[in-house]
Amino acid sequence: MSAEEEHVQVEDKPEVKTELKPSKSGSVLFPNENKYSHIKNKLVRTQQYQKAKKEQKKAKKLAKKEREREGGAKKVPHTLETLRLKDETTVEDVNTEENELVRNDFDNDEFSEYYQQSYEPKVLITYSDNPLRKTRIFGRELTRIIPNSVSLYRNRSGVKKIIKSATKRNYTDILVINENRHEPDGLLVIHLPNGPTAHFKLSNVKITTELRKNHKDINDHRPEVILNNFSTRLGLTIGRMLGALFHYEPEFVGRRAVTFHNQRDYIFFRHYRYEFDKDGKKARLKELGPRFTLKLRSLQKGTFDSKYGQYEWIIEGRRHAMETSRRKFFL
Repeated sequence: MSAEEEHVQVEDKPEVKTELKPSKSGSVLFPNENKYSHIKNKLVRTQQYQKAKKEQKKAKKLAKKEREREGGAKKVPHTLETLRLKDETTVEDVNTEENELVRNDFDNDEFSEYYQQSYEPKVLITYSDNPLRKTRIFGRELTRIIPNSVSLYRNRSGVKKIIKSATKRNYTDILVINENRHEPDGLLVIHLPNGPTAHFKLSNVKITTELRKNHKDINDHRPEVILNNFSTRLGLTIGRMLGALFHYEPEFVGRRAVTFHNQRDYIFFRHYRYEFDKDGKKARLKELGPRFTLKLRSLQKGTFDSKYGQYEWIIEGRRHAMETSRRKFFL
């Protein structure tokens, strides 16, 4: 091939043009340039970068103070909570006229007698066969939190047999703590005598001795119960179910409070004792323990029946079958 032919072939090749694509705002985006890359000394380069970061942080604080001085609106960070897709069953306020049907459903559900103060809860706490030491301690600590509760070994009895015997002894709820080889990993909540039954994944269990050294100052007064951020029909049902485990008349003298805080369908449990300052305006919290996290796996009508039970809600695998977005939550 001659040099002229090679020259012609080179000229026939299409020219590759690099275009700078505009951003969403319309401005042209240029490649990022590190203004400290020309400094060869790594120590000096790091010092210059840290100095610039401090100045940037200081300027950000000054801008925030100036914005607050002028009465500007606070910036809301974008999180999964703020970008949450609104559920069709979300209930803002049960007592409004728009939610009269929801209020009627709650007045006639399985927990209506409790919220009408027709009975006092009586809770049975049991375990899987041959429970671990941590599981046994965790169950005993729950008896110190939940009033009128007792912790008993399972003695290789099936859950259905436990339900029958507990119903005869006038228990209102059963808690079954499941475990893996290392620590507790599941909680079964059964409301007697007619259900429903909720199965939770149990994680991040910290017993009292793992949180603090002195745990003898936990008194025997009935605690206050705080249910936070249960907004959908399913979430309100789960909140009513957890609240029905405790006595409906707390003893404020003990200054104890338990919280079930729902965030992104994870229910965080905390047990506190609060103390007021001399003026009585501010309160300081002291965590007593235990601490754990619940994740709803299923809600079943009636008492526990793994074979013929009818489920109101169930999660399949890692994600719910109806889930289409990470921003959609069910509680």
